[in-house]
Amino acid sequence: MDESAAKFVITTEDRDRVRILTLDRPEKLNSFTPAGYDCLSESLAAAGADDGVAVCVLTGRGRAFSAGVDLSVMGQPDGAGELGRHFDPLLEQLARFAKPLVAAVNGVAVGFGATILLHCDVVVVDEGAEIRMPFVSLGTSAEAASSWLLPRRVGMQQASWMMLSGIGLSATDAVANGFALATACTGEALDDALVLAERMAAHATPALVANKRLLRQGWADAIAETWERERATMLDLAGQLGPIAWKQRG
Repeated sequence: MDESAAKFVITTEDRDRVRILTLDRPEKLNSFTPAGYDCLSESLAAAGADDGVAVCVLTGRGRAFSAGVDLSVMGQPDGAGELGRHFDPLLEQLARFAKPLVAAVNGVAVGFGATILLHCDVVVVDEGAEIRMPFVSLGTSAEAASSWLLPRRVGMQQASWMMLSGIGLSATDAVANGFALATACTGEALDDALVLAERMAAHATPALVANKRLLRQGWADAIAETWERERATMLDLAGQLGPIAWKQRG
């Protein structure tokens, strides 16, 4: 892998008991590389282990929250395999992250940039942002356990439309169908998300952790099982539709 593709930065800032994690690869629309998966997993683990952090906020720098996977990596020898090996620990970290996780969606969220939001407890979306799960248009399947998580977030009919049409979801529609909690004025998603995070962080961390655990009882195991089904489906579709669809996976 070339040096530019390997680079991925997540900046960290603490505001009292709230930790802000910012995907900081704006020139590539915060698209993920294997190193990016590792970086986010390590950042979440550090936040989880820090007694001074009660709530975590995830956002992006630039005009995108995240455009998903870096397609230049997919085109490299064993690129898909390397992404998968680094993705699995991140998905487990998301599934088992014990503290409240808030997303401030500052811009476009596509592919994993969208499905990662289903692992967040509260989502705030910039009024100009778009959320899109383009899997059917790319000839592949749902990922990151989104086929299980999405119906639980928005209901089966809305989930079917989002997944089977591949059409983008506006910020207003994301709130209307329950995908997100609130919209924010342009450029203010992080500020609004911090207000919500600070309200949660005013409470004792053990109480926050205990109640999130109750809300998500059994989710980690279900996420792992669903991801195995999704991955098998991806491989099956790649065999049916050829390598082009697989390389385009977003």
